[in-house]
Amino acid sequence: MTKHTSPTGHHTKKRSKPYEKITYWKALTVIFTVLFIISVATQGFRVFPEYSFPKSSTSSETVKLDFYVMSQCPYGTEVEDAIAPVMEKLGDNLDLNLYFIANDNGNGQFSSLHGQPEVLGNIVQLCAIKHNPDKYMDMILCQNKDARSIPGNWEECSNQNNLNTEKIKECYEGDEGKALLSESIIQTNKVSATGSPTIYLNDERYSGGRTTIDFMRSVCNEFEKAPSACENMPKSKEVTLTILNDKRCEECDVAGVISSLKGLFPGLKTTILDYSSSEGKQLYNTLNIQYLPALLFDDSVKEGEGYSNLQRYLQPTGDYLTLMMGSEFDPTAEICDNNIDDDNNNKIDCDDPYCQSQLVCRNELPQKLDLFVMSQCPYGVKAESALQEFLANFEGVDFTLHFIANDNGDNTFSSLHGQPEVDGNMRQACIEKYYPNKFLDYVYCQIDNYKNLDSTWESCASQNGISTEAINTCMQGDEGVQLLKEKIALANELKIGASPTWLANNRYQFSGIDAETVKQNFCKYNTDLSGCENTLSSDTGGVAPGSC
Repeated sequence: MTKHTSPTGHHTKKRSKPYEKITYWKALTVIFTVLFIISVATQGFRVFPEYSFPKSSTSSETVKLDFYVMSQCPYGTEVEDAIAPVMEKLGDNLDLNLYFIANDNGNGQFSSLHGQPEVLGNIVQLCAIKHNPDKYMDMILCQNKDARSIPGNWEECSNQNNLNTEKIKECYEGDEGKALLSESIIQTNKVSATGSPTIYLNDERYSGGRTTIDFMRSVCNEFEKAPSACENMPKSKEVTLTILNDKRCEECDVAGVISSLKGLFPGLKTTILDYSSSEGKQLYNTLNIQYLPALLFDDSVKEGEGYSNLQRYLQPTGDYLTLMMGSEFDPTAEICDNNIDDDNNNKIDCDDPYCQSQLVCRNELPQKLDLFVMSQCPYGVKAESALQEFLANFEGVDFTLHFIANDNGDNTFSSLHGQPEVDGNMRQACIEKYYPNKFLDYVYCQIDNYKNLDSTWESCASQNGISTEAINTCMQGDEGVQLLKEKIALANELKIGASPTWLANNRYQFSGIDAETVKQNFCKYNTDLSGCENTLSSDTGGVAPGSC
């Protein structure tokens, strides 16, 4: 099982169509994971040969580049390292702005994904930017060599690079630094930047490659009259990609994959065909494939800069090389809520056997709430913490906890976080059977120690009057295996792979890791329920909403 990356939100309401959704935990984000591994192996998509840029000639034209980052995020430090040579070559022709992603909790208190060290790292780097505008990047690059030591390495890096250390220290330890971070967060929130890095080039969202030469090429393309440093840039090799998709599939958005592929192939040229068109249907039938979307490279990919890195994930399909991404939308199957007999079997929507197990056709059960998690997923654990407050606010909610894992078919299981997570899932399944009234108290007890379930579970069991001997007996026999099969069955039936995933009233899927978000989504479908009028906590502890 691979890590899921949540799609970006939309302001317009979309119909829930889980039956036509790609299983993202083994599809779209498989390729995101692949591209991340490749980026590490190639030191950040450095697939171009080294190129020595000439110094820039004097020009009054300026290109604006905004980085929204976290000071300890490896992806953020990667783009900082990559942009530094561009800054040096373009000088005043490049207006680079660094903003930091964090939460302003008021009263000079902040939180960030990587904890308080990152908050302090953000502040000290903002102070360096403010008081050393021409040399701050030297300090940041020095810190990036050991990002885990941020902020503790700032002073040494400042001194090594001849910054005004006293000015930075005064700012960092006083109110000025906090004010700078507050201002930075305001700007970050304006563009809704939650992922590090989020990049804007001349106020347009940037989705190109992240190497020095990628940035140099992209910035140079923005000039009306490019400075001399942009002369003789090596051209990208053109790679042709045909995307065969189906506009009926609202969840088959491959924009994120295409953006990532551009990091490997800066000269990527794309053509999009829809299954409903005669050309798209002809291609579909010619290739003898079943599932969409299909990303089809022609032979030009073999000459592309990143081919050697992606080669093992390409599969011959007719005259193309198809990117293996586990797509699961069948354009010939019934779509379950469009009042059309899509597969021509004289059965429409929920009357079609294909649709009977799909969410949209499930019976609505008022005040029913299901939560799907992995027991060692940090986002799932946040959701369980939110659950505690949520259930305390309502009476009569019918709640069930489910697990996300793979049944290997031989009485063994696999899960994203390994065997300890499988054991944690099975152990909780056994506790729920034998101690149903103590089950959630046990789950809540393990929240703070979710990374060490094997070594801490006995303490939580003892605190809640649970017999460890009985649970061990359950786990060591066939009973535990069967219980876990039952606990993961619904997630697999509904193709739910993201932890956490919530299900309201047996059919409405949503996500969230704080109690207020869970309440708002649940109350959409239970409008008269007592407790919906209350405001619950929206605090996520500085963790941006997400999933495993």
